[in-house]
Amino acid sequence: MTALRLAVAGAGLIGRRHIELIQASAECQLAAIVDPSPAAAELANACGVPLYPGLAELFGAQRPDGVILATPNHLHVDGALACVEHGIPALIEKPVAHTLEDGKRLLAIAEQRDARLLVGHHRAHSAILHKAREVIAEGVLGNLVAVMGSALFYKPDDYFDAAPWRREAGGGPVLINLIHEIGNLRSLCGEIVAVQAQASNATRDFAVEDSIAISLRFASGALGTFMLSDTAASARSWEQTARENLDYPSYADEDCYVLAGTQGSLSIPTMRLKYYARDEQRSWWRPFQCATASLDEADPLARQLAHFCQVIRGQARPLVSVRDGLRNLQVIDAIGQAARCGHTVMIDSL
Repeated sequence: MTALRLAVAGAGLIGRRHIELIQASAECQLAAIVDPSPAAAELANACGVPLYPGLAELFGAQRPDGVILATPNHLHVDGALACVEHGIPALIEKPVAHTLEDGKRLLAIAEQRDARLLVGHHRAHSAILHKAREVIAEGVLGNLVAVMGSALFYKPDDYFDAAPWRREAGGGPVLINLIHEIGNLRSLCGEIVAVQAQASNATRDFAVEDSIAISLRFASGALGTFMLSDTAASARSWEQTARENLDYPSYADEDCYVLAGTQGSLSIPTMRLKYYARDEQRSWWRPFQCATASLDEADPLARQLAHFCQVIRGQARPLVSVRDGLRNLQVIDAIGQAARCGHTVMIDSL
């Protein structure tokens, strides 16, 4: 099968990671880099591919089989629309849009044109989440009742010194980090229909939150709690437990999610199960059966790239569609509203 020719727009940290994965893949090859920066020129030269300052110049010179949009957030929608206009499939890094309004504009056009657009919530391709979804689907947990989640970590001072905008509204962990968690929870537990939240900036005293406690209601009736903080010296975060990005130290004794149903519970990512057999009397006086679900190690970004190639070839529908990506952003927006107003915020369907 002929290797697909992919262009990468955006030569920042995540763009360079996509380029590395393309170069390591037998399914695709790097066709071009799109970025106006001088550093991008050096990268394109090292990769032996042409460099274009923008998508218009790319499409005027060649027609790649697909484009990976790893540009700043505010450019995602315009970049995706340019790809749709030229009939070229695109992988859009998360968030799918900078605002809900822009996202809805993209959604309307993408669905009208049946565009092949994949949103880069790469954790959806995680082997850990895949196994967790299998466990849930097999009924080992029974009907889901509750989920407890956390993303607790400590961002050092130089994180904020390097980008002072992170101290201002829009730079807190809700908009930067939480969207990953919402995607995970929706894939495991279904749609989130209502939220409550309390936020605090008491530790760093920035203009934006450093910690937030969230209550979630799922369409199934299950309830959830989530604790997020970028000033908590803790290892209870996906990054520090999943071992999918080895830049982070990890701790085998920690989990970041616990899902509990009427038959049992699953801790993620250790995949420890505690459950009652189907014909067994359930009681807190009775011991659980215990097991650990087996996992296959895999890089979710590499799996996402392979899936994108399938989407381009028409062999698969996007695992994370524009509608899915926009729903994640909609939940984040509702959590922000709930923290500001102190009331339950219902989340309308798109």
